[in-house]
Amino acid sequence: MSTTTVDRPSTQLSVSNYERWWHLALCVLCMIMIANLQYGWSVFVLPLQQAHHWSVANIQIAFTIFVALETWATPADGWIADHLGARIGPRIVMGAGGILVAVGWLIDSYAASLSMLYLGGTLSGLGAGAVYCTAVGTAAKWFADHRGLAVGCVAGGFGAGAALTIIPIRMTIEAHGYASAFLWFGLLQGGIVLVASQFIRNPNPGEAPTVAKTKVPQTTRSYTSREVLGSQVFWVLYVVDLLMCAGGLVVTAYLAPIAASYHVTNMTMFLSVTTLSLALVFANVMNGIARPFFGWVSDNIGLHQTMAIAFALGAAAYYLLSAVGHNPWGFVFFTGMVFFCWGEIFSLFPAMCTDLFGPEYATTNASLLYTAKGAAGFLVPLGAFVVAATGNWNNVLYIAAAINAAAVFLVWFVLRPAAARHHLED
Repeated sequence: MSTTTVDRPSTQLSVSNYERWWHLALCVLCMIMIANLQYGWSVFVLPLQQAHHWSVANIQIAFTIFVALETWATPADGWIADHLGARIGPRIVMGAGGILVAVGWLIDSYAASLSMLYLGGTLSGLGAGAVYCTAVGTAAKWFADHRGLAVGCVAGGFGAGAALTIIPIRMTIEAHGYASAFLWFGLLQGGIVLVASQFIRNPNPGEAPTVAKTKVPQTTRSYTSREVLGSQVFWVLYVVDLLMCAGGLVVTAYLAPIAASYHVTNMTMFLSVTTLSLALVFANVMNGIARPFFGWVSDNIGLHQTMAIAFALGAAAYYLLSAVGHNPWGFVFFTGMVFFCWGEIFSLFPAMCTDLFGPEYATTNASLLYTAKGAAGFLVPLGAFVVAATGNWNNVLYIAAAINAAAVFLVWFVLRPAAARHHLED
């Protein structure tokens, strides 16, 4: 194993090289179509509360269920995609995901009880997870030579996709109500996923361009999921991923209430765009940009170094949001920086997982790691409880900043040596 240079794919693989970018583009499209399920959720919370007089904490249980099932069911989705074959597996799993996404938001649009809202969150979570894990696995399998960048592009579609529709969704809610927004956008997004997924496949053995040398260590064999779960480095990676997911999910779920507490929600920034609308768009754009950007950086300087830099910047961003969030422009800018420094985990962690454990079972193994996000989702309602106890959203942001600082220490002094030992034993 070498860590010096990257060899370019040979010209005899040029057909596959063009084709893999086509599959990557389709995966990005599918991820864009499921982005609103997570990153657009915040704009539905207050309308749901006003319409049904449910507490914010009870409404956010639906978000917790969504995040849990979006992640915890993915190992099964990944196993199916890996074992049904390169052509059929991705199409079956992603197509089913598109259907579940549409049905989930359809149920949300008619939900007259919390139990129905939770059912909608269940189905949309299962659907989003099926799309997410398959798209990430497909990117990791086609791009051994640019794995960080490719996974970052796919994850970026999920992170930035909501920026395209968040303002139309808010306009729809204001003009026709939240139920219409759930219905129309659910059917549109799920339908596009269903159609696009039928043109995606994984590479057959030996078909994807290979590299002789890489700038980051990559395993020389593919580990089964049983071997991955028995590996010490996997659990170190899992704990760091869990910590980083928690802070970002709290801000994702509570961004609208945070804006309300700072009294900046409906302040007009320019034309008729309000602070919250601009912050949501900017946050999603920065979230999306972060994933391919930091993936590209990691391909060139290494995953551990990139993680440490991003997590340290994230700690500063959370703190500065608490310090200047009462200013509309400060709220917009540092919300974007929080998402910029948080979004990269969804490219760096799957890339590291595949570098550590190989490409053959990459969809399944990356899905096992992705369940950390589901575990972190159970911490989201704690944000409301912290605010209820202290009356101050700043305390939540302080906790998130401390988590980022702790993650820098764990990456450099625990994860880095554990990964080095793993590669030596490979």
